[in-house]
Amino acid sequence: MTEAAEQPDLGFDLDEMLSSLVSVRSLVPDDALTAPVLGTERSGNGVVIGDRGLVLTIGYLVTEAQTLWITDRRGAAVPGHVLGYDQESGFGLVQALQPLPAPAIELGVSAECDVGDPVLVAGHGGADAIVTGRIIAKREFAGYWEYVLDEALFTAPAHPNWGGAALVGPDGRLLGVGSLLVQTVSSSGEQSGANMIVPIDLLKPILEDMKAYGRPNRPARPWLGFLVQDVGDHLVVASVYDGCPADQAGVEVGDLVVEVAGEPVDGLAELFRKVWGIGPAGSAIPLTIVRDGEPRPVVLESIDRDARLKHGAVH
Repeated sequence: MTEAAEQPDLGFDLDEMLSSLVSVRSLVPDDALTAPVLGTERSGNGVVIGDRGLVLTIGYLVTEAQTLWITDRRGAAVPGHVLGYDQESGFGLVQALQPLPAPAIELGVSAECDVGDPVLVAGHGGADAIVTGRIIAKREFAGYWEYVLDEALFTAPAHPNWGGAALVGPDGRLLGVGSLLVQTVSSSGEQSGANMIVPIDLLKPILEDMKAYGRPNRPARPWLGFLVQDVGDHLVVASVYDGCPADQAGVEVGDLVVEVAGEPVDGLAELFRKVWGIGPAGSAIPLTIVRDGEPRPVVLESIDRDARLKHGAVH
């Protein structure tokens, strides 16, 4: 256990919690939509949340996976398949296809977390894969890949293998799943690493839908197929997926996005929320972009992002 912060008093069986943690390794086809950004070989962590080998992880590890392996604490590997993926939260569900002798961890209540609370961030690999730390922030998070969380959890110090790692409270219950490494800046200007965690409360309303349908049973958000970065006061198109709505509408890398449906936008979260507010996937999304100093109106015919993703076959 990495004692990078004060170790919380443990009110649970640490060994049992560690047995609930697995590694997840996936192989993705070269022509997958996400391959250029996320790669074709991905690995990280998962958490067993069901007694029949149901594993929760962060979705980018398993999106478009054609081959998937789950390794338990003993080092035994079993095949799995992607059972579900939620674009809005980023959670992925994996089902083991052979017996996975690992106990299910109990879900906690992330809304009850407070800044300053002691926590563990734990990955597959035993006690050496635990980082003790604290919740340092609860705030909005916007990602350049058309993604917004109203309230994400941030923990420090950072876990070196954060993808799919378990955020565990002092009572041993699961509070969230690791998503990203981020940089924080203290009041003195010192930079340090932290983890962005997807709160477990986002899973509870959609878990049964994901098990039954592979996704939440609600209309999909409109997806435009570009990556946008917040650079200073500008929203800059950093990449465009080939053949996707932004590409078809003629949006180019370097364009500035300044309006949605004639309304100015300030920041990534506002941009994406205004796009989603127009209607479900399939809605026409009017944007104003600036290229070479000139504003240009464009209309993007949005789609359901899942329609462009490959889906793995069951072994």
